Amino acid sequence: MAADGEGEWLMRDGWIRAFVVAAFAEACSWAALLAGMAVKYGPPGNEIGVKIFGPIHGALFVVYGLLTLVVALRRRWTLVQTGLALVSAVPPFATVLFERWARRRGLLDAPAPAERPLTPAGR
Repeated sequence: MAADGEGEWLMRDGWIRAFVVAAFAEACSWAALLAGMAVKYGPPGNEIGVKIFGPIHGALFVVYGLLTLVVALRRRWTLVQTGLALVSAVPPFATVLFERWARRRGLLDAPAPAERPLTPAGR
């Protein structure tokens, strides 16, 4: 954590935290869906995995997309950065790669002091 409180602010920003969780969850749902597809089209021929994980993955895909738009607006991402984040939901596991890339580039950092929300004195 940064000594000046930057890291603490990042951990308190619920939208960014939700985006990071959604990126990881969407990638995990990809893994579950791929496993379900392997069972469906493999020797067992059982569709239960796809029936369970398909809707879960679909819901997480939508949640990730919505959270991407919220964070992109709040953090003032460019159209290219926002587009990359949205497109990363299509290939398996790319949302985690995008999240790590965005963190390294400072796209998930705390806003500049002028952008920070005002807090009441004494907090």
